[in-house]
Amino acid sequence: MTKNTPRTAVVIGAGVAGLATAALLGKQGIQVTVVERGDSVGGRSGNLDIDGHDGFRWDTGPSWYLMPDAFDHFYRLLGTTTADELDLVDLAPAYRLFPEGDEPVDVPSGVEEAAALFESIEPGAGQKLREYLDSAGDTYRIALERFLYTTFSTPIPLLHRDVRERLGSLAKLLTRSLESFVNERFTDHRLQQILTYPAVFLSSQPKKIPSLYHLMSHTDLVQGVRYPLGGFTAVVDSFHRLAVEQGAHFQLDTEVTAITTVAEGRKARATGVRVRRADGAVEEITADIVVSGADLHHTETHLLPPALRTYPEKWFSTRDPGLGTVLVMAGVKGKLPQLAHHNLLFSRDWSEDFAAVFDGPVDSRPLDASQSIYVSMPSATDPDVAPEDHENLFILVPVPAEEQIGHGDAYREGASPRVDAIAEAAIAELADWAGVPDLAERIVVKKTLGPADFAERYHAWRGGSIGPGHELRQSAFLRGKNVSGKVAGLYYAGATTVPGVGVPMCLISAENVLKRINGDTSPGPLPENGVARA
Repeated sequence: MTKNTPRTAVVIGAGVAGLATAALLGKQGIQVTVVERGDSVGGRSGNLDIDGHDGFRWDTGPSWYLMPDAFDHFYRLLGTTTADELDLVDLAPAYRLFPEGDEPVDVPSGVEEAAALFESIEPGAGQKLREYLDSAGDTYRIALERFLYTTFSTPIPLLHRDVRERLGSLAKLLTRSLESFVNERFTDHRLQQILTYPAVFLSSQPKKIPSLYHLMSHTDLVQGVRYPLGGFTAVVDSFHRLAVEQGAHFQLDTEVTAITTVAEGRKARATGVRVRRADGAVEEITADIVVSGADLHHTETHLLPPALRTYPEKWFSTRDPGLGTVLVMAGVKGKLPQLAHHNLLFSRDWSEDFAAVFDGPVDSRPLDASQSIYVSMPSATDPDVAPEDHENLFILVPVPAEEQIGHGDAYREGASPRVDAIAEAAIAELADWAGVPDLAERIVVKKTLGPADFAERYHAWRGGSIGPGHELRQSAFLRGKNVSGKVAGLYYAGATTVPGVGVPMCLISAENVLKRINGDTSPGPLPENGVARA
């Protein structure tokens, strides 16, 4: 620690970003208190067990383990390794595609394996995919080295030779949509969808995100798709364990109601947080700095007074909250060999699906109509998530980020009619498309979550489930800063700030907080010897 390093910190929220931030700050010798309004850690990366249904367990959040290098780097920063923390299984196939009206397609990882699949569907597409993935890999490397592990507090990293030499191509990738970039190269709708579905991982749609994000195909088709045994609950447990090992203290069932400040010249300085305990007691926790891993909209508009808001409500009024979801957790009697671990059901013309989600309202699309959904069946890989001779299903249905769609029944009595209808339609679609006509009759337990649950449980802006979408004006430095412009000592981490959505991005956001605190303006990951740069 230097004389300017804070000695104490409060981290708001024990989601992935909060846990990672607590661990990294603790590693630097800072005394960290993590305050979490829920009764467990993990945030949106939740875990659901249901009384009376022993043997079933669901992850209620992230389920794709991508960007393994981000996990590897984070663990090494803390003096451990992924192999020591997690038991990873390579998935083959990476996922199964159910195209509307066509036979299922198993999508493999590996350049040559994927190229062979593409060639079998569209002659000439194999070589085109190799070239596409070469570009994706190069763009991915540049992103890691220049655009992700950075606070954008200086333009110098953007002037590096690697960036200057690619200015022309980068400009084209930023100003052209992923949809048009892919459709120019491939004509079969299945191949187009394989290369553009990652837009949903970025809480957006193919016609809105820059084609720079074709780098996402490097993560699934080249790096491969893995599954951590125990699900993302095991990942969260490892982050929590590491934070505790670094000295972090956790206060659960404790809600932050305000960020406390004192005047300091023309600005204010964070002095800690005001909290309300489960018994209603109100207290203050003091600290040299505050890091909010909570939703940025909630942090700015609910925890700070109007005069100290860097991002007031007016700023959010022009932003895209991304997508909402209805989640269905179902336990099924008997095996489902028709499904793989990851399954994607895509409408032939999915433009109407995206229009219903992002242009809304959801009533513009009948609830019993075909739509594009994602189905995870971790019991295909993990024997501990379902009883013997049963399957565990997690169904994700994209919907608008609108709280009025309602609640599910996972954490309360009864689901709202709209959430219930969406869930039933998704189950019926899965039964039809996957060829499991008796699926509904075989479900022994079913629970749901809706946008209102995300709003209430996680203070998610407008009930969004992932975070603001990654269209151009919400990418890189245009997404905002990870530090308050009006309150010294207040930092932001998590999916609603830079660099973006997803577990790997949350890990990177935690590292960027450490960089910001240390005045480190360099791009790229921190050295793994534990020495922070200045």
